[in-house]
Amino acid sequence: MPTRKIKNLEHWYEYGAMQAPGIVRLALEWRAPWELAACYLARPLFSSVPKGDGHPVLFFPGLLASDRTTAPLRGFLEDHGYVPYGWGLGTNKGLRDGVLEGCHALLAQVAKKHKRKVSLIGWSLGGLYAREISKAHPEKVRLVITMGTPFTGHPKATNAWRLYEKVTGHKIGAADLHEPLRAPPPVPTTSIFSRTDGVVAWQCSVERESTIHENIEVQASHLGLGFHPAVWNAIADRLAQPEGEWKPFDRGGTRALFYRDPRRPGWF
Repeated sequence: MPTRKIKNLEHWYEYGAMQAPGIVRLALEWRAPWELAACYLARPLFSSVPKGDGHPVLFFPGLLASDRTTAPLRGFLEDHGYVPYGWGLGTNKGLRDGVLEGCHALLAQVAKKHKRKVSLIGWSLGGLYAREISKAHPEKVRLVITMGTPFTGHPKATNAWRLYEKVTGHKIGAADLHEPLRAPPPVPTTSIFSRTDGVVAWQCSVERESTIHENIEVQASHLGLGFHPAVWNAIADRLAQPEGEWKPFDRGGTRALFYRDPRRPGWF
């Protein structure tokens, strides 16, 4: 598909993702280890992050990733007053037999144990699980946060679609599979994305904004989204909102230095 200049959010939805990230952005994925190191170095700065109210948070890892990849962020949230859970299903190899059933069962178990709604956080492919599970059980879900999740645009506008097909045995592109993914969850939802993502075309992670749906843009690699200081800060901000009092992310003041307005015109 030829590259077009995208002027605003409505044009993103009209034209979808243009193409998978190029070789330069893909090469910049080497930043991920540095982003993890930066997160640990920035920990003293997180002292001002609001404390949580003890509610449970369930994490879903990306393709070929496991709970080990979300462990640093889960540890951070535990230190700030939340009860985080990994998905406990080993390496994410796509929608194999029993995976969705296991996710639904885990959500029910956690919600019953805490007698509270659960926040869901998904990284890349894991974000699709978080979104779809929230659609099935909105009464159990407090909010959804995704990181670099390709829920819209063209399903092949990533540099991982061939790997996905090889690992899962599923062919990419079936309309009956991908069209339902575009529908936003019926609960407060935040999509965190980066225009410098080297794996997923960033347009594929842009949600239609509404009173309960928003986008937060950061400057990060795809593989480093779960390790980036700005992402951790944004997630802590979203989770700290009182239940039932969700408001859009405030990028005013000094935050404007780290969070650019995702609605700005132009094309990175």
